Amino acid sequence: MIVSMILEYKGHEVVTIGPTATIGEAVAELARHKIGALVVVEGRDRIAGIISERDIVWAVARGVATYLSEPVTSIMTRDVMTCGERETINEVMSRMTRGRFRHLPVSKQGRLAGIISIGDVVKARIEEVEREAEEMRTYIATA
Repeated sequence: MIVSMILEYKGHEVVTIGPTATIGEAVAELARHKIGALVVVEGRDRIAGIISERDIVWAVARGVATYLSEPVTSIMTRDVMTCGERETINEVMSRMTRGRFRHLPVSKQGRLAGIISIGDVVKARIEEVEREAEEMRTYIATA
């Protein structure tokens, strides 16, 4: 299974925020959409960074986010790992595990094309394993 298949099911919509938005605005967007990360974009779809719940918690712990009026750029991750639509579930699962992050923007020709979470990847992998097991049971039953 590849990333484009996940996006086919869940859609390409990504909740984004601009680089001049405040940490408080980011917190409000995360809560409003019940999500764990926002992709920070410049223009319409150029990835500038990503801000997650974890970034906010770390900033609060360091005292950086004492005032929620600071810009998201002060705490966002700038070197954003992305994946392409043709990458396999195993490839992205491995990258997310090694990098210890839960959200991976999908880029296409340098532009934001979607986002997948570790939950999306695990769900797709479980479905893949269940399908393979059913195919094996069918094969054994008809052999």
